[in-house]
Amino acid sequence: MLAQIEKLKPDGASDTPLYLQLVNRLSEQINGGVWQPDEALPSERILAESLEISRVTARKAIDVLCERGMLIRKRGSGTYITPKLEQPLSRLTNFSEELRQRGFRPGSQWLLRETGIAVAEEILALGLSPNTVVSRLKRLRTADDVVMAIETTTIPALYLPDPKAVTDSLYVHLETLGVAPVRALQHIRAINASADQAKLADIKTGAAMLHITRVGYLENGAAIELSHSYCRSDYYDFVAELRR
Repeated sequence: MLAQIEKLKPDGASDTPLYLQLVNRLSEQINGGVWQPDEALPSERILAESLEISRVTARKAIDVLCERGMLIRKRGSGTYITPKLEQPLSRLTNFSEELRQRGFRPGSQWLLRETGIAVAEEILALGLSPNTVVSRLKRLRTADDVVMAIETTTIPALYLPDPKAVTDSLYVHLETLGVAPVRALQHIRAINASADQAKLADIKTGAAMLHITRVGYLENGAAIELSHSYCRSDYYDFVAELRR
């Protein structure tokens, strides 16, 4: 820990403000893996004393990194390196599985669980007939109580007649019904958070997010799932292994 902190020491002779030097050096260490996700950062007092800077300077640097999403303050606990969820693009897994494999505690805050008549997008994506009844679910996906994504899902009521029966993992519930997707197509694009999305995800309006549209299919080729996920880009990474 002391060696990590020592390398953060700003250069008093530099024209760059001390807090920006600390921001840049700590960013480099976080990106370089010197500090691990969920690792506690030393307190402002310890940073100030160890680096021979003022607590105001230390606080200003931490504020900047919190705004950038690299650090997160937990009330009554301290400041931590932001957790990252890396999802492989080559494997179909659910959100809860990915979190548990990485040592996080998955959670959901339900915003909507209802049935209704399919709209045009749902009819097209899932190959439905007009007036087909579908189940719709909307929730916040959390990791250790931190909102990672806003997710909406549509499934034909033929496969999911009671959306309120889903309590935790949607895919696990579908497995119990014998209708879990076996493959999916995903489209990923960058967006800026709307005011409503920002409020739900506890980020600033206009902040970068990843919009993931997924259509899941059964073994027989039937489309069963249409999902829209709006993921915080500061917490979410996608990883693809390419071979030649």
